[in-house]
Amino acid sequence: MIRSVGGRLAGLRKAAAKFLYGMTGYEFARHAVEMRHELEAVFMVVTFGDLIGVPVLPPVYSLRLLPYVVPEIATWKRHMARRKEFWEKEEYDLHGV
Repeated sequence: MIRSVGGRLAGLRKAAAKFLYGMTGYEFARHAVEMRHELEAVFMVVTFGDLIGVPVLPPVYSLRLLPYVVPEIATWKRHMARRKEFWEKEEYDLHGV
């Protein structure tokens, strides 16, 4: 199959755009996703901490939010059970020491 010159230039432009994104923006995007995950975990602990033994808010307010967070409860509990201490993150590791 013979591709036209326009198709080749479009493919080259797309590859260059992905390469530049990988060089410049990927790390920022990954960090933003990790920060969002951590903030969601803090929100879940504050609102539904009584599920894992941390009484923070009265359950009446938590029950109002329950329909919105039911899909995430199982993964959140698994994440909390797997993570033992708050400093067990990769950013606190001493790389190369």
